[in-house]
This record gives sequence, structure tokens and C-alpha cells, in this order.
Amino acid sequence: MTAALRRSFSSLAVPNYRRYFTGQVVSVSGNWMQMVAEAWLLLTLTGSGVAVGALTAAQFAPFLLFAAWGGVIADRIPKRRLLIFTQAAMATPALFLFGVTVAGVVAPWMVFATAFARGSVNAIDNPARQSFVIEMVGADRVVNAVSLNSVIVQSSRILGPGIAGAVIALFGVAPCFAVNALTFAVMIGALRSMRSEELRPAPVKKHERGAVRAAIAYVARTPALAIPLAMMGLVGTLAFNFQTVLPLLAHFTFGGGADAYAVLLGAMALGSIAGALANGARGRTGPRLLVGSALGFGIFGLLAASAPTFPVEVAALIPLGAASITFAAGVNSQLQLEVEPAMRGRVMALYSIVFLGSTPLGGPLTGWLSEAIDPRAGLILGGLAALTAGIGAWYAFARLHPTRERSAGGGRPREGPVLGETVFARVRRRREAEPG
Repeated sequence: MTAALRRSFSSLAVPNYRRYFTGQVVSVSGNWMQMVAEAWLLLTLTGSGVAVGALTAAQFAPFLLFAAWGGVIADRIPKRRLLIFTQAAMATPALFLFGVTVAGVVAPWMVFATAFARGSVNAIDNPARQSFVIEMVGADRVVNAVSLNSVIVQSSRILGPGIAGAVIALFGVAPCFAVNALTFAVMIGALRSMRSEELRPAPVKKHERGAVRAAIAYVARTPALAIPLAMMGLVGTLAFNFQTVLPLLAHFTFGGGADAYAVLLGAMALGSIAGALANGARGRTGPRLLVGSALGFGIFGLLAASAPTFPVEVAALIPLGAASITFAAGVNSQLQLEVEPAMRGRVMALYSIVFLGSTPLGGPLTGWLSEAIDPRAGLILGGLAALTAGIGAWYAFARLHPTRERSAGGGRPREGPVLGETVFARVRRRREAEPG
């Protein structure tokens, strides 16, 4: 157990990543405080649940609009420098909302505009942040580092809203915006204190026309990238809508209030943290993991949909959280290991689009289905989508050559039955097989 736990946190042995990890814990917790305060403020101003749902769309729609170009920028500018700029830029909307709230002139359109502005900067920040991980820790630790990033998100999902709730109850929503603005200073300090000589920066891509089209074409002809992205496209749109399903499940299915919603959210987060730590200790990704976690996602989603009582629902959400985060981290790691360094920013931008940019599409669909039929229908839709992705990927990988899983430990690769060979290994094998 102790050895496994050490493996789960092995990336923290890298000083640059340790600084990054600390900054992210503070910054992401502040971001969750901001999101909770925005939703509460908008609900206070409008009294409309539809408006709160539209706020989520306003935050994530920029990923559909701008993330592809964010990937281009991430390939053209050194990522640490770009992240310092985007972190500073994201403090501006928080300070604006703090100012208008304290002044008593805040209006609903300002909340929407702030969410859209923050999402627009995040559409540039996210591809750079995702592709910067491997530059800090190297390929041998990237699976572990991606898993630890998932731990940050899930832990902050508990910590941030908890602090926000206490601050709102005692002082109102305005201090949440001020605190979030200050957290970006912590992240900027972490980035500036990194040792440049210990980073492994990707080559900076020169300006060229059609950079986005080139990335899409590159993915389309590379099955080791196209299959995971297609899986995430389906699962991200139809299954990763827990922020819509869980409150409806707590209120309408089990007749609970905010406390019931918090318990369901906590169960998902607990499972997600456990899954991320287990994935980090495993230190390996590959098609076998992607297929298995997608199938597990689907099975546990359907089990959660059929839970007859609230305690059973809570119990079912723990393994569902573990499977969902294992799948998301697995896709992320697979893409970073398979992609050519010069394309990493753009490919991770496509990951951001299919994972986060799909929220404005899947969220309303899931909400409508939950309202028209039953909140359980949202879980059923997600479970079936994940099962479809897992089965489809199994057949897609089976059409490729027998493969080896990517190991992050540098040991002997493990043979897999139908698990798609890595791009560079396949090219090397073909060259070695050529006569002469």
C-alpha cells in the first residue's frame, strides 16, 4: 500500500511540477469559488434555473469557438510564458465582477459576460496547460502527472464550493470574486519560480497557414489519436453531464435538498480521487485501459441509474467517479504520449473541445431528457454512450496491428491482444522490416 501510494505521487519529486501542483490547488479552488458565487448571484438576480443553466453554456461555449486557435497559439509560444499571460488575464473578469457587485450595480448580463470572458481566456489557457505537463515531468511520468491533475480538480471541487458556501453565508458573494483573483497570483508565482533548464520544451512552431486543418488531418490519419478523441467526443457530450444530472437526481428522484446534492457530489469526487490515485500508481495507459474504463463507466452509470434508494445511489456513484476519471485521464495521457511534440498544443486543444466544449451541447440535452422523462434517464444516456464508445473502440483497435501498452515506468512494454501499436513504434517497426 505504501509503495503504491508513493507511486501515486511520484511526479511531485520533480521540483517544477511540485510548484505547478501547489499553484494549481490554490487556483482551481478559487475558480470553483467563482463558479459557485456566479451561479448564486445569478439565481438571486433572476430567480431562474434556466438562467443558471445558460451560465454554464456561456462558460464552456468559448471552447467550441476558440480552443482550436488556442492550440495553435500553444504551439507557437513557449507554454510557460503563455500560461503566465493567461493566468493574469483570467484575474480581470473576477476583479470586474467584484467591483460591480460591491458597487451594487451588477446586472445579469454582466455575470454572463464575465463567464464568457473567463471561458474565452480558458480556451487558450487549457491547451497550453494540458500540453505543458509533459514538458515538466517527461514522458515517463506524464500518466502519473495527468492523474494528479485530476486529483487537483476533484479535490478543489470539494474544497472550493465548501469555502464559497461559508464565505457567501458570512460576507456575501463579492469576496469570492476577490479571492479568486488573488489565487491567480499564486499560480503566476509558481510558474515564474520554475527552473527553465529542467523543462523539456517542445519546439516552437513557426507561423503557417492552415495550422488547425493540419492538426485535424494529422489526427485523422493517426488511429492512436483519432480513436481516443472519438471516444471522448461521444462520452464527453452524452456522459460527462453530472453537473446537470446530480442536482436533479437529488431533488426530484430522492426528494432531497442541497445537502443531498452535496452528498452525491462528494461521492462522485471521492471515487474520482481514488480512481486518479490508482491510475497514477499504475503509471501506464493504452487502448486496453481506455476500452476497460469506458466499459466500466457505462456499467456503473447504468447501475447508478437503477439504484432504488439514496444510500445505494451514493454507493454506486463512487465507482462511477473512479471509472469516469480513469477514462478521462487515460485519454489525456494517451494523446500526450502519442502526439508529435510540435503538434501537442493543437491536439490537446481538440481534446479540450470534445471534453469541455461539448458541455453546451450535451448539458441541455441531458437536462431536457431528465425533465421530460426522469433524471435517471440522463444517467442511462451517459451509460449507453460510454458502453458504445468502449465497444466501438475495441473493434477499432482490433483492426490495427497487435500492440503494446505505453508504460510510464520505462520497463518492458506489456503485450496487449488488440491494443493498437503506438505511432512511433509502428513506424520504427516498418522501417526495420524493410529489406536492405
